[in-house]
Amino acid sequence: MSNGSIHLSRDIEVIQIPSGLTKKLEKGTPVIITQALGGTYTIYVEHMSTGLFRVLAADADALGKAPADAAPARNGTGKTDGPLDEDAIWTQLKTCYDPEIPVNIVDLGLIYSLEIKPQEGGGNLVEVKMTLTAPGCGMGPSIASDAQRKILSVPGVTDAQVDVVWDPPWSAERISQEGKQKLGMV
Repeated sequence: MSNGSIHLSRDIEVIQIPSGLTKKLEKGTPVIITQALGGTYTIYVEHMSTGLFRVLAADADALGKAPADAAPARNGTGKTDGPLDEDAIWTQLKTCYDPEIPVNIVDLGLIYSLEIKPQEGGGNLVEVKMTLTAPGCGMGPSIASDAQRKILSVPGVTDAQVDVVWDPPWSAERISQEGKQKLGMV
């Protein structure tokens, strides 16, 4: 393991980058962690023709990392009525990453809108419109699902809908100053 690789301690399902297809990796497969951000991991598998894969937080233990729950625990009081802290939603969205880019989806400029809609029975629906850096990226459903799970962890949120849209097309001008610094663009 001189190249920094580790061997999976058990079989896991991973998401192929950038196609978004699900694959099974077997116990003992040597992998290299290339990115660990927002509770997910990007790994490189040398012997596979498309070698980058996303590992969800629930499977971190197979990489020798502390395991995480598949569903995030509700923060705070867990109340479903009363005021909702919109900043808490943005904070959660800033923990979501494109598996190939070390900048969160907010600073990448992928979030086009966020609406909070109080529900009759209490709680709030959060609707997000987001895009991707490239229309052909198969990771859209995975990134949107990650964002939805994290939004649902915010107290007062009872439902969340994250839709991937393509209008207007994304461009690098949407990247925040912080994101540009991280990417060496300034």
